Amino acid sequence: MNTPIRRTSLGVLLMFLSLFVAATMVQVVQFDELREDPHNTRTLLQSYETERGPILVNGEPIAYSTPVDTEYKYQRVYEHGELYANLTGYFTHTQGATGMESAMNAELSGQSDAQFFEGLTALFTGNKPAGAAVELTIDPDVQQKAYDALGDVQGSVVAMDPRTGQVIAMVSKPSYDPNELVVPSTQEVLDKYTELLEDDSQPLFNRAIGGNLQHPGSSFKVVVATAALENGLIKADTPLPNPPKYTLPGTSSVVYNPVHGQKCGDGETTNLKIALQYSCNIPFADLAIQLGADKIRAQAEKFGFNKPLEIPLDVTPSVYPTEAMDQAQVGLTGFGQFDVRVSPLQMAMVSAAIENGGVLMKPQLVNQVVSADLNQLQGPQVSEYGRVMSEETAKTMNELLLYSVSNGVAGSARIDGIDVGGKTGTAENGPDEPHTLWFTGYAASGNTHVAVAVMVEKGGGVDSASQDVLAATIGQQVLKAVLEQ
Repeated sequence: MNTPIRRTSLGVLLMFLSLFVAATMVQVVQFDELREDPHNTRTLLQSYETERGPILVNGEPIAYSTPVDTEYKYQRVYEHGELYANLTGYFTHTQGATGMESAMNAELSGQSDAQFFEGLTALFTGNKPAGAAVELTIDPDVQQKAYDALGDVQGSVVAMDPRTGQVIAMVSKPSYDPNELVVPSTQEVLDKYTELLEDDSQPLFNRAIGGNLQHPGSSFKVVVATAALENGLIKADTPLPNPPKYTLPGTSSVVYNPVHGQKCGDGETTNLKIALQYSCNIPFADLAIQLGADKIRAQAEKFGFNKPLEIPLDVTPSVYPTEAMDQAQVGLTGFGQFDVRVSPLQMAMVSAAIENGGVLMKPQLVNQVVSADLNQLQGPQVSEYGRVMSEETAKTMNELLLYSVSNGVAGSARIDGIDVGGKTGTAENGPDEPHTLWFTGYAASGNTHVAVAVMVEKGGGVDSASQDVLAATIGQQVLKAVLEQ
């Protein structure tokens, strides 16, 4: 074979190999990525060929598809749109999918592995293919009461069953109506989406699990107290420093208790029980420095901080700082300041672990998935996240938090005839910035157990005298809504 022919053959071979590699990349390696690309018009139109499955709450659809006379064949409808928007998200031809519409897209669109044979059967029988129904763990009555309890304030409520991890309410305000993002007019959708994006109140954020995570303030003292007990540093009645003010090591910054210049109880010392009862900052700053960042971080991470989580919505990890901190900064983390940031779901998990004897169950939003031919593809996914603390520590923390509600600053969460445990928090956000208000707690009656977290942004829009009770009052209403069913 002469040289020109060899060169031509080699060139053809290289071109064939290049084509083979490119085709393989597209059909195998990049298949999922290209299928999910919202700019893939062919895939987008195909996704509207199948009737998308409904999203259900207590058997009733809160999202479903209805036929329309357009190229997209079906349009999503969202019942009680604003009440459930942070859960359902939206499925639209211009902005893709969010929320459960995205997290459970394979099941809702009929393309999950478990639905493969059902799709084949539909192909051969001529039946119309349809997506599966996804039923959430949400209790509609509790969801509505949590939504109403927040009123006009900007914030979030999460309620979950500590024994199973099932989320029974997840509210985020302000909300939006996803029906306005699924209308046939592309321009209308784009205009509405732009309006929501530019809204300073950020209604598209699901504050329960993400958005701009907030300082937890004194609600984080529950984590620090747990770390101190678990590491054998103190017991509930161990004497703790009780000065009227405390200068952070190496700085001129002064820490005060909630009422400036006042001690936390009588005498020169206090203890963990009283420090939680009155939400004293100074003992917790001192405790944090004694423990050190590594031990606090280790305890926080047992609760789920700094770790990814899917419920199946993606949860933004709550943060206990991983970078090196000086003693002053560690002291500030002792009462939930400096760079500690949390989601309401995370703080509900903290209370849930204590109520459940130190075992944290993995939070979950999906109760079951049922195919169009009524086969259950997935049942409740109850699993342990892990043991967070010993039974002894859980018992002690339970006693301390019950006392905090019955005799302390979290008293607005009291319910007659019910033992309620909990902790409030008022987090600072910088000079002249309004506080973030918190309550995390739990209660039980008979076989019903519930843990809650309430987060209120911008001080709830009320004067400082009312801020101390606002989040706990909302929490109390949600606890009652669960227990009185």
